[in-house]
Amino acid sequence: MTEVVVSLLVLGIMLVSLYAAFSSGFAVVKLAEALSVREAGIRKPVLLMGPFDETDLAEAVARDITPMVYTTIGDMLERVAQRRGQRIPLHVCVDTGIGRVGVPHLRAAALIRDLAARRWVRLEGVMMTFAEDPAFDREQLRHFQSLCRSLEGEGIRLGTRHAASSFGLFQHPDAFLDMVRPGMALYGMYSEPEFRGAGILDLRPAVCLKARVIYVKLLRAGESAGYNRAYVAKQDVWVATLPVGHADGLPRVAAKGGRVRIGGALYPLIASVSASHSIAEIGSEPRVAIGDVASYFDAQEGSRPEDLAAACGSSVYDLAMHLNPLLPRRVL
Repeated sequence: MTEVVVSLLVLGIMLVSLYAAFSSGFAVVKLAEALSVREAGIRKPVLLMGPFDETDLAEAVARDITPMVYTTIGDMLERVAQRRGQRIPLHVCVDTGIGRVGVPHLRAAALIRDLAARRWVRLEGVMMTFAEDPAFDREQLRHFQSLCRSLEGEGIRLGTRHAASSFGLFQHPDAFLDMVRPGMALYGMYSEPEFRGAGILDLRPAVCLKARVIYVKLLRAGESAGYNRAYVAKQDVWVATLPVGHADGLPRVAAKGGRVRIGGALYPLIASVSASHSIAEIGSEPRVAIGDVASYFDAQEGSRPEDLAAACGSSVYDLAMHLNPLLPRRVL
């Protein structure tokens, strides 16, 4: 059965305890994230997929965090392992074509053989990442599976094989292998708009971005709002100021087609998104008041993350992954 390992995004640490109940483990990119998971009391496996030096490795091993490797660092692994008196479990990342990190698949066999033969190293998994180009993805998977078959034919135990992220859940069921690494999907967000109608998974957003209206005013015809007079009122119009801007993670392009939900209605974001504020056009009547809750994205149709992203030509990744860590979080 394919297991699920959670890939934590910028929002993930706040929700880690919720996912611990059903996931088989967690995957993170930064050591600080891995340590946060441990400090939250989570004891399930944690895979560190980002860079580390010898000091970081020692700390990771001490906290039962599994490193992902793809370079010839067998000697360093053994030094750290011997100092601690315990074998180091690891996953090997194979680059089958994304060109980001990973040992190139044509050179992967030599690295894996070397690591598998070391006394102080325990190979627990091998992994790859899709480039998310449909035709090329199939070629990538063929390279990966061929490598795995060849090494297993030599008697090398590779452990858990994994390749699919959220994108792969919708595009590559043949790549579920032993484990999958969903990230965006765990927040109920479709990484691509067309996935919503695919009938594969029914995702419902689990993350909202909300603020309260801090100011409401009437702009007279000819008056402006935003830097460089980005918005000029053609007629008398009410506008509402909201305390969320691009420093908080709201994309600047949100003011070019994006809408915000206030009191059940959707209002266009106008002018420009400044560092700490954005402005909504309310209309000819003052339908909102200071203190009203405004939702930039939520689980309602019309204001779901992909709705906002599509309206302003952005992406759900821009909305979810760029939120400022200093924003107050409330887990319901």
